[in-house]
Amino acid sequence: MLAASGTFGYGVEFESIVDLSQLGGIIVKGLSREPLAGNPPPRIWEAEGGMINSIGLQNIGVRAFVRDKLPSLRHYQTPLFANVFGYEQADYLEVVQVLEDAEGLAGYELNVSCPNTKHGGIFFSSDTAMLENLVASVKQIARRPVMVKLSPNVSSIAAIAKAAEAGGADAISLVNTFISLAVDARTRKPRIGAGFGGLSGPAIKPIALRMVYEVARAVKIPVVGLGGIGTGEDAAEFMIAGATAVEVGTATFWDPRSPLRIANELGDFLAAQKISNIREIVGTLQMP
Repeated sequence: MLAASGTFGYGVEFESIVDLSQLGGIIVKGLSREPLAGNPPPRIWEAEGGMINSIGLQNIGVRAFVRDKLPSLRHYQTPLFANVFGYEQADYLEVVQVLEDAEGLAGYELNVSCPNTKHGGIFFSSDTAMLENLVASVKQIARRPVMVKLSPNVSSIAAIAKAAEAGGADAISLVNTFISLAVDARTRKPRIGAGFGGLSGPAIKPIALRMVYEVARAVKIPVVGLGGIGTGEDAAEFMIAGATAVEVGTATFWDPRSPLRIANELGDFLAAQKISNIREIVGTLQMP
């Protein structure tokens, strides 16, 4: 059970209330080549069945992360993954190169839900050729495994996943948030400072499950599922759909201990079903 990027800070913020050593992994919030202040407030709106956020990828920058956060995280045996993003290919490469020179990371998760400003603003996540080239370029310099986090805001999630695999990705994670809008009918303005935001939480789970199923059938590399997981049975559903592991995100806003609780609930579910090895359920969905 991994703590998803963007919902668990850099991990160290929660060490006083969460036993970080019990987590299956931590994916830190997205890192860029330079610090980012993020979007104007309000940044979060609790929607029906979920949450809309527009944090704007606020972060301290990769060099400050290596200097100020990573040393504390090295004390834990928990696998640590750095989420990496950028607005052109060179951004990704520079961030990964800085991290390559640091110790204590298990791998990278590339957030490809950003617009490529060097090529007219087209999103890395929606152009198969651009995505394949990005992943291949990162793989040339990364000695650690590279997982690619896909956006659901595309016409064919399977085609995008195949492009990431063709570029050399070691795994796929999905889904990221869905572009959404919350409106205040009285002020006639968006409830999010930046206008649009990303919807996550229980409301997106059925769509996320469908996409995980499609991608797991389309690629040969491992698939990590996320999107509205709040219980152990939710996690089991994603694994039955084809995920080999899951990330917990929005649930940690209500309770930072959610990943540990969900892992325990998953264990209880497997025991009740008399399943001794979790791998027995992966990809066992029986579609009509």
